[in-house]
Amino acid sequence: MPIRINPALPARSILESENIFVMGSDRADHQDIRPLEVLILNIMPTKLETETQLLRLLSNSPLQVNVHLMHMASHESKNTDKQHLLDFYRTFEELHEQRFDGMIITGAPVETLPFEEVDYWHELCQIFCWSRRHVYSTLHICWGAQAGLYFHYGVPKYPIPQKMSGVFEHRILQPSHPLLRGMDDRFPAPHSRHTEIRRADIEAVPGLQLLTLSDVAGVHIVSDTANRNVYVTGHSEYDRGTLAKEYFRDINKGMDVPVPANYFPDDDPARTPIMRWRGAATLLFSNWLNYSVYQKTYYDLSMLDKAPAVYSNSGHFACG
Repeated sequence: MPIRINPALPARSILESENIFVMGSDRADHQDIRPLEVLILNIMPTKLETETQLLRLLSNSPLQVNVHLMHMASHESKNTDKQHLLDFYRTFEELHEQRFDGMIITGAPVETLPFEEVDYWHELCQIFCWSRRHVYSTLHICWGAQAGLYFHYGVPKYPIPQKMSGVFEHRILQPSHPLLRGMDDRFPAPHSRHTEIRRADIEAVPGLQLLTLSDVAGVHIVSDTANRNVYVTGHSEYDRGTLAKEYFRDINKGMDVPVPANYFPDDDPARTPIMRWRGAATLLFSNWLNYSVYQKTYYDLSMLDKAPAVYSNSGHFACG
């Protein structure tokens, strides 16, 4: 997929070095098509790394995508240069009048906190409410998935005794679901989290369907019945070395964390991890763009106001 981004974004040179098609503004402006407008709400502390990972996965289909980046105004990022945010990101206040075909909400290292104690929770609730009439389909990742399920459906998260870190095998529960087209019966995906969503809670909500499951990592992909909201508890977007960086960071902080499972050869952190989840990750993102966004979104995004509601009334928060 040709993705259209700010030509000065640092991710551009990385993607072009990998032979990924990044389209310039001149060529995009002369194409007689309506590109998809996709917003990335990046709440990861490593914003440059995360935006590159997501742009890589958004690039693998014939669709043209205009990518927009948003950060939380109510949270001060300590790991990203302020000038980078000023140059390439916008706040909700700056974007709230726009409409988007798709949105991605990333994870964040705050899962041990109650949702209401996260410093940007109020702003995120505003974005969740806004997305109902301003975004056709939203893909939620890791903590973003937990937060979305809690906000929209009242699904809780639970602490787990030990960090879930590693690459785990998943099985498909809904083989005919469009998000899973082309997927193998068993496929790997990374996880990195301290809390979990439980299967019984998902299955108790009539508007939700559990699509994939790991016997070790638990609930993986959840969707509403209209595919307008997709929740992924893992990190399919992670690079080869992301789990290693997190592991060594935690070890250097003196934390008692396990070696990521099924990741380093022979569980030896001195060896280079084997990348074996990229194919499934690419399919997941391509299927979301095609079947949840492109095939269903309105040509005229102002029609989003007329889109049928897809949320349950069991969530804890009301939208005006």
